[in-house]
Amino acid sequence: MDKKVRGIFAALTTPFVAGRVSVEKFRENIERFNRTGLAGYVIMGSTGEAPFVDDEESESLVREARKAADPDKLIIAGTARDSAEWTVKVTNRLAEAGAQAALIKPPSYYKSRMNYEALKAYYSEVADRVKIPVILYNIPQNTQIWLPLELVVELSGHENIIGLKESGGSLAYLGQVVSKVSPDFHYLTGSGSILYSALDMGACGAILALANVAPELCLELYELFVSGKKDEARQLQYRLIPLNRALTETYGIPAIKYALDRRGYYGGPCRTPLLPLEARARTEIENYLRELDLI
Repeated sequence: MDKKVRGIFAALTTPFVAGRVSVEKFRENIERFNRTGLAGYVIMGSTGEAPFVDDEESESLVREARKAADPDKLIIAGTARDSAEWTVKVTNRLAEAGAQAALIKPPSYYKSRMNYEALKAYYSEVADRVKIPVILYNIPQNTQIWLPLELVVELSGHENIIGLKESGGSLAYLGQVVSKVSPDFHYLTGSGSILYSALDMGACGAILALANVAPELCLELYELFVSGKKDEARQLQYRLIPLNRALTETYGIPAIKYALDRRGYYGGPCRTPLLPLEARARTEIENYLRELDLI
């Protein structure tokens, strides 16, 4: 893979119309995102309702993304399954469809057995056998598993493991990893509320749900930081925290999709068991969008 995994990536939602995946709405969203400076797109991540989307639907979305995305946009697909064998099959299937890297969270159904050696064996086997580079994905709020710091450092030495998306929000973890891995290892934060701090401690970018709703502001913060305008970047970070917390911590994917609708993208409904956003929450999201001049 020639492209560096740095910059701001949008963790895309999955559009549904009448209960079915809509590649048409997906394409329309990507064509609009192409006009921003986003570095690329993550498909079938947590924001994409990945547990509710089957392998055939996932493949159709990756194919559409590769066709719709500008050539300079990196396509990353969430491919994790609970066995190494299944993960390899899905990853290679989505690689054939156009994915350029795989975002892989730890297997968690048998979480009590997922010790250091089990996780090492899983990631090592997957990385050995897949056709595209692997990005580790630490999301303990969903898996109840923290990827051990020492394991991340050890796995960073595998030639096909190129980075980590860290969504636990721990700056101490970030600092320890960045200080111990090669400069070529890509550390990406998954939290829009600590984007500034993560960049300041050595992260090379971010994969954000917030970048669906406010791509221009996420990019502005990133560009201010890399150009040395840290005070301005920090002030923008403060302004983004209330919206990000509402979207990712308080209300989740229904709020992200509602905000997309209000911004002129297609959000649409979630798949059950996720429920539509309640009226009070819609008002709160609207207020945050207006405060940021996004609507």
